[in-house]
Amino acid sequence: MPKFYLNIAVDTPLHRIFDYLPIAHSNRDTYAIGQRVIVSFGRQQKTGVILAISSETTLSNKQLKPISELLDNKPLLCEQDIALYKWASDYYHHPIGEVFAQALPKQVRSTKSPTVTLATLYSLSKEGDDLHESDLKRSPRQAALWKQLQQFNNPVASDVFAELGWDWRSPLKSMVEKSWVTVSQEHVAATHQIQSPSFTPNPAQQTAIDAIAHAQDCFQTFLLDGVTGSGKTEVYLQTIQKIITTGKQVLILLPEITLTPQLAKRFKQRLAAQMVISHSGLNDTQRAQAWLRLKEGFASILLGTRSAVFTPMKNPGLIILDEEHDSSFKQQEGFRYSARDIAIMRARNYGIPIVLGTATPSLESLYNVQTQRFTQLVLTERTAGASQPDIRLIDCRNQQLNNHLSKPLIKAITKTLERGEQVILFVNRRGFAPVMMCHGCGWVGQCRRCDSRMVVHKHINLLRCHHCGDEHAIPTNCPDCQQPELFPLGLGTQRIEETLSTLFPHTPITRIDRDSTRRKDAMQTVIDKVHEGDAQILVGTQMLAKGHHFPNVTLVGMADIDAGLFSCDFRASERMAQLITQVSGRAGREQKAGRVLIQTHHPDHPLLNTLIQRGYSNFAADALSERQQAQLPPYHYQALLRVNAIDENDILSFLNEVMQLITPSSQQDINVLGPVPAPMLKRAGRFRYQILFESAQRKPLHQFLRTILPAIEKLKTARRIRWSIDIDPVDLY
Repeated sequence: MPKFYLNIAVDTPLHRIFDYLPIAHSNRDTYAIGQRVIVSFGRQQKTGVILAISSETTLSNKQLKPISELLDNKPLLCEQDIALYKWASDYYHHPIGEVFAQALPKQVRSTKSPTVTLATLYSLSKEGDDLHESDLKRSPRQAALWKQLQQFNNPVASDVFAELGWDWRSPLKSMVEKSWVTVSQEHVAATHQIQSPSFTPNPAQQTAIDAIAHAQDCFQTFLLDGVTGSGKTEVYLQTIQKIITTGKQVLILLPEITLTPQLAKRFKQRLAAQMVISHSGLNDTQRAQAWLRLKEGFASILLGTRSAVFTPMKNPGLIILDEEHDSSFKQQEGFRYSARDIAIMRARNYGIPIVLGTATPSLESLYNVQTQRFTQLVLTERTAGASQPDIRLIDCRNQQLNNHLSKPLIKAITKTLERGEQVILFVNRRGFAPVMMCHGCGWVGQCRRCDSRMVVHKHINLLRCHHCGDEHAIPTNCPDCQQPELFPLGLGTQRIEETLSTLFPHTPITRIDRDSTRRKDAMQTVIDKVHEGDAQILVGTQMLAKGHHFPNVTLVGMADIDAGLFSCDFRASERMAQLITQVSGRAGREQKAGRVLIQTHHPDHPLLNTLIQRGYSNFAADALSERQQAQLPPYHYQALLRVNAIDENDILSFLNEVMQLITPSSQQDINVLGPVPAPMLKRAGRFRYQILFESAQRKPLHQFLRTILPAIEKLKTARRIRWSIDIDPVDLY
């Protein structure tokens, strides 16, 4: 028998690592922590990662199997990365193998040895360089390509041709065949030409840039708290420039795929550096290549969404997490991690600074400023002489509305359009209307699989559930009373778009929501239309609130925010305040003054009045005080046990056994709330219940979970249901 054993993380829902034997006749020096291996697991062959090499095992000789194959000659993952994944598994109480599966792109998890592909680069040959524009007058597209290539001293990747707006492949091929263009392949794509000059930062921006630069090579968390339009991106750009000049790398995380193209474009205009992009809209090969290029040091910058937080950095220098308050950074299925918290821990492991940027800081981050865990950098003024928008409430009580639009709002839209300026109309509900109702008997279109109503999508003649995706045609007659008295009730983006088209028939209107931006590059097309003036009115959901810069938008109208003022979720007021502030921030971002008009039937609501009269920072201070008095996060800590099953009785049996496991001694310093039905009892055909565990301190909560969760796993009733634990839940729904 060998004198050592391999402790391996395997992609399985079991909370443990697995011992395997080394390959026969191999020695210990062959193996290292961080290497990938192929192992036999049941009837399957799975990829695993070596986490430790030990001299002892609790398994018998019959139970032990040798690994099938060693995939890497040297570790794929470094010590800091493995430490991060182990911490994430421990903190979120999630199986270590599934954590590694989440952290590694699909192609990296495969049995193939991952390698960085060569980049195809183009440059003018001597013959091509000697050409004159007149030589290409019969081929305008070749002339355009020739002009593009003349701008660069070094070979360039094909992405520099994308801005031409047409298919460049055929004319470029002709130029290669004529020996005017040389093709080469390298690991590193050449840098692009700098198109925009650097800006001189204002004093507040310079203070922030200097503070972050001073923290190079040491861990420090900065909260860049800047009002909308204050130039946070400029702080990012100038800080990144300082970092990459030293040969270090930068990881930038965004909450939404839709923000990636515009930020990538701005970075390319300002930074002569290798940049890769990673998000769920890319294919497996593209995501694997981005992961590998950053890991191997072929890229200086990675711009990505939530899952990119796990990408290893060969020369780590800085992590930036933009819109840190956004709940999209919390994974809501499977491995329920917070990308913000993972990013902070990653920066700590690497010993580098991290910047959390936002105009509306989360209460957790503000609490961390109070407790001196974070350093706050404040930008209070908008750049380029822009002023904060004037925010007013429109009291809709007793007003006659035109399809949910008030006369003052319609009048303001009219005047704005007459000045040649643009308008944003915010409606936080996609579709035509939230419900279809029968005027004869009161029937409403209910989802068959959820405790939810079907949303009317008039343009495609469908009723669709936004929770499970179930859909069917809009009935002609009421299913209950058979009367043709059906009508849509409430408003959505499509209904407002239709109303505005009637009110302003000659004005181009664009809708921005999940339905209108499903196609690849659809969001960028819309943004380009807005900047070119081809869309004068934008109707959209909260997608509009996230970081977009529309210089000619001077009026923002919010058609219906009342539903967000009343909720059973204690975080609802924080989210509503952030949403109103962010949407308002789209108005008047340059020289033209901005206005914000908020329609409401509750003009005396304290949240609205605090925001308008005293601003977000004062709202947040009041909200933190309320959280402290109510013993809620961030002053207390929570974990949510979620349970779902097709048969409600299976859930009740399981929860009854769970409660029997919770003894007075085991729940010391722990409050147990529940079990209770989830606010939406049924979703996608499955019943849902939950138990909330709370504690004034994090340590006893996790000690309790380490005791109770293994016992829950062993319950026989657990086989008939699905359950998960959510640490620091941001959504109790």
